[in-house]
Amino acid sequence: MLDDLDRRILRYMQSDPETSIPDLADRIGLTTSRLSRRLDKLRESGVLRGQQAVIDWRALGFEVEVSLRITLDKTQTRAFDEFMEAARLIPEVIEIQTFLGQVDVRLSVIARDMGHYQDIYRRQILTLPHINDIEALMHVARIKSDESLPI
Repeated sequence: MLDDLDRRILRYMQSDPETSIPDLADRIGLTTSRLSRRLDKLRESGVLRGQQAVIDWRALGFEVEVSLRITLDKTQTRAFDEFMEAARLIPEVIEIQTFLGQVDVRLSVIARDMGHYQDIYRRQILTLPHINDIEALMHVARIKSDESLPI
């Protein structure tokens, strides 16, 4: 599993993800090549899944976020698979989660405004297969949104 050095590397990467490999190696007290080998091991083991740009969708003009809690018609054997396949094709669906319990799926949907959301809902969401029930929850505020782990 992870040793103390791996944890230090991950903590630094979480706190300042834009730090270059040479700068990170200096901070941690490693050579660049040794740090690169450690990072390769973390990637190969699946701990590091990659780096990506985090884009603020509000800065791109999306002002509305709605969570849709969906119950599927589970009498159909391929309900989950067919629903997921279709939901993935909607660009405004930014997250799909599945659950055990009364709610089967949660979709996070973004839109420019309420008119845009209504259009997405009517033309795309309501046409998704095997929907039995939908509950919409309008996001008001995001209090915490942090993917940093307590390493």
